Amino acid sequence: RLLLNLVPLIVQTDSSRVISIVIQNNHGMPQIEGANSDHHNLSHHGRDPKRIEQLLKIERAIMGCFDEFLTAMKTKREAGGTLLDNTLTLFGSNLGNANAHDPRNLPILLAGGAFKHGQHVAYDRRDNTPLCNLFLRMLHEMAIDTDRFATSSGELNW
Repeated sequence: RLLLNLVPLIVQTDSSRVISIVIQNNHGMPQIEGANSDHHNLSHHGRDPKRIEQLLKIERAIMGCFDEFLTAMKTKREAGGTLLDNTLTLFGSNLGNANAHDPRNLPILLAGGAFKHGQHVAYDRRDNTPLCNLFLRMLHEMAIDTDRFATSSGELNW
């Protein structure tokens, strides 16, 4: 929460316009009531309902912090809009199913910029669209002219 609270200030003061945050990198014990194991270990829940219940508590808390962050970005004004209007915020995971270390079908949220938001977009579950296609689209939104980014196969459109 504290780190996400700093981001609007960092952007507002032009201290940086590129910020990357890893939420679960130290396998530490989260200070969340009802969770008695770390996030990473709980993500390997083996379909144990008690472990899934704890995992949900942690992930709901993380999403609550992300909601607070987006609200802060929407309420701060700059350049005829809000900070959120003038930024692209990507939130997601490197695994679609952490229990099996499956890197397909990633849960990704995109907020900000001039995109049409408020929708769920799903692609072919068996023949995954490269996430780099989204990154390419984001680069184009930032007026960076390039034909590809890493393993992209084209710009992601929706």
